[in-house]
Amino acid sequence: MNSVHDMGGTHGLGPVAPEADEPLFHAEWESRVLALVIASPTRGNIDAGRHQRELIPGADYLRMSYYEKWFEALEAMLLHGGHITATELAAARADPDAPKATPRLKAQDVAPAFARRGSYLREPPEAAAFAVGDKVRARNLHPDGHTRLPRYVRGHKRMIERVHGAHVYPDTHAQTGDDDPHWLYTVRFASRELWGPNAAERDSVSLDLWEPYLERA
Repeated sequence: MNSVHDMGGTHGLGPVAPEADEPLFHAEWESRVLALVIASPTRGNIDAGRHQRELIPGADYLRMSYYEKWFEALEAMLLHGGHITATELAAARADPDAPKATPRLKAQDVAPAFARRGSYLREPPEAAAFAVGDKVRARNLHPDGHTRLPRYVRGHKRMIERVHGAHVYPDTHAQTGDDDPHWLYTVRFASRELWGPNAAERDSVSLDLWEPYLERA
């Protein structure tokens, strides 16, 4: 999806200004939003959550803070998933006559859930198309749905730096929930390949990209 959320390499948006000694949360409500998202029945698909945030209209996306975007997407996913009704959302109160769902996480389950290591690594459906050292080009794709292929590398070519095995393919996973595993590679792009001769000669950018994003150069 081409939208304001994908602003890497875009000029005119001002300097990147990291906040010194930035706190984990800037307000108490932000920590509550994080807890709500983690405990939500929609939490099982992180790619769908990312895609829902990408659907926020551009003007709102640029205006919102980080956790405002999270909260906006959470509301939409709970509504679309049938976990709440529009009436409940407008009233900010549960319907007392609505059936009660089983909580995804109980208080005593939170710590063990965070201690378990998850993985998006899957069995490969076929042999890898590329190997370390192969020259590849990022395909010039403009999908309507979710993708992890940044606009600023599309059409540019460089070299496979590492092969990671087959992983859940986010483009499909966000839309259907299916794993649809594909091989994942680290591709190193020279800065001058991406931003021209004025970029620093020794700089490079390494990205983890799925096989459908790539073609042999």
